[in-house]
Amino acid sequence: MGVEIERKFLVNHDAWHKLDKPDGNHYRQGYILNDKNRVVRVRVTDKHSYLTIKGGGTGNISRKEFEYEIPMPDGEELLKSFTENGTEKIRYPVPFAGFTWEVDEFLGDNEGLIVAEIELKDENEKFEKPAWVANEVTDDRRYANSSLSVHPFKDWGK
Repeated sequence: MGVEIERKFLVNHDAWHKLDKPDGNHYRQGYILNDKNRVVRVRVTDKHSYLTIKGGGTGNISRKEFEYEIPMPDGEELLKSFTENGTEKIRYPVPFAGFTWEVDEFLGDNEGLIVAEIELKDENEKFEKPAWVANEVTDDRRYANSSLSVHPFKDWGK
């Protein structure tokens, strides 16, 4: 069984924009199933597409995850015909202190939001935060991609 152990943080925009970073990858994703206990997501990048199933777990840090690469035409068709809500972002893989941080700059209705995620082997694994990483939001469901697809960042102030 697959398990994802992940922590999520806001990013300091000023520090992030000054950082020399690698090229990012454009992600489009939509949700076939999206409720508080489970998600079925289709993700399409420039070169690959994936079907991902995520479910409940222990708290907000660990949860079941199964991800499968699917043919690109299937991913495009699933995204177009079977999803209603989704997110779009540029993801940057940033190595730091023995880990790879995945930093997402959201586009569209979530533009202006930048979050960083780190995947761990154990919930209690120690790691060092880069200077551009700010407050932890792992426990705040608003920052989950599945939540952002239906309650976008642009509407939070309303």
